[in-house]
Amino acid sequence: MQLPTGLAAATFALAAAALFGTADFCGGVAAKRCHVFGVITVARLCGLVITVALALITREAPPSWQALAWACAAGVVGGLALPAFYRALAIGKMGIGAPLTSVLAAAVPVIVAAFTQGLPQRIQVVGLLLALAALWLISRPDGKIRPEGIGLALLAGLGFGAFLVFIHLAAMQGVYWPTAAVLATSFVLSAVILTVQRGSLPRPGALGVVIAAGTLDSLGNICFVLASKYGRLDVAAILSSLYPAVTVLLAWLLLKEQITRLQTAGMTAALIAVPLIASH
Repeated sequence: MQLPTGLAAATFALAAAALFGTADFCGGVAAKRCHVFGVITVARLCGLVITVALALITREAPPSWQALAWACAAGVVGGLALPAFYRALAIGKMGIGAPLTSVLAAAVPVIVAAFTQGLPQRIQVVGLLLALAALWLISRPDGKIRPEGIGLALLAGLGFGAFLVFIHLAAMQGVYWPTAAVLATSFVLSAVILTVQRGSLPRPGALGVVIAAGTLDSLGNICFVLASKYGRLDVAAILSSLYPAVTVLLAWLLLKEQITRLQTAGMTAALIAVPLIASH
């Protein structure tokens, strides 16, 4: 029995959120012990290998030059947004940096979808707004808001939002080859930055968690692409952007980090928002 398109889109988007959240947790753990661009470079390479293998196994047709151009654009903006995001967090402004980045990353595709696909149904609009509020609450580790790092957070959020739009456009004619092109572009960019900074690759003891991060992130990209194919771009973007909830839960379970009341409220709001967004 085939799932309704709205439910299929929500399922793939939530799967993307779970994969992105777990990948971020693994990457964050690895980045504490290794050079961040070394982690990104190896992770992108792992994802590239897996995605190319899937493209060959499924015998997917090669994408057009236009699709490749969008894929390269996605790889560039995503690759540049990531160091801006890490820098915003590195200067100790997680309280505003993380939620602002996440909300902007979801808001950009919402705006694009409003112009290209029209407005969603009213009940879905309520769900989307509730999910945006949930995303803000989930990403905030405390109630403090400080202005430092806001510029970097804005750049990162806009970059991640553009990444979601560009990878959606790149995958209009396929799934695996466009995603592979995105990862290849990001890999080259991160490798160049790593070389310029004279950084080092992850040590053998950290390779397992880095490989896991790259694998999960690439599968998350594929799930997001499938979600945007089955349903609306804004639905796919917002639901997949709920990944901070997964990262928070993993940090609570494995690292014994505390979950704040705001994060608990955000997770509750997200659970309410999902069926509203998935309604057709």
